[in-house]
Amino acid sequence: MTAMNNITISSSFLPHTDPDASLAFYRDALGFEVRNDVGRGTMRWITVGPADQKDVSIVLYPPAADPGITDGERRTIAEMMAKGTFATVVLSSPDVDAAFAKVEASGADVVQEPIDQPYGIRDCAFRDPAGNTVRINQQP
Repeated sequence: MTAMNNITISSSFLPHTDPDASLAFYRDALGFEVRNDVGRGTMRWITVGPADQKDVSIVLYPPAADPGITDGERRTIAEMMAKGTFATVVLSSPDVDAAFAKVEASGADVVQEPIDQPYGIRDCAFRDPAGNTVRINQQP
């Protein structure tokens, strides 16, 4: 087997607009552990992930911090985040209905209640505090 066949997912990045609200959502509503929290104010990079998947993380980051984007691009990103069309993460759970109930109880913005999709999965969806879509699929 070559090294190319051993590629795995390490980290994925999702933007935040309010690091404390995003931290509360991912830590408290989803139950992720906090692995790193650097920076201060709105310029914080927060790494979270499931406790039983130490090798997979989500990095919540301030999108305005990227020096390679223009002011116009920053405005576009902010507009897309506000509409919930900028970023998505798909998670999985052995019991999507229980996961939905826990996240809904946190006051999260519900996009879709649990439903059996015609393509064979049961899932639900929320928006995190920054407007990112968070889908939860039921594990087969």
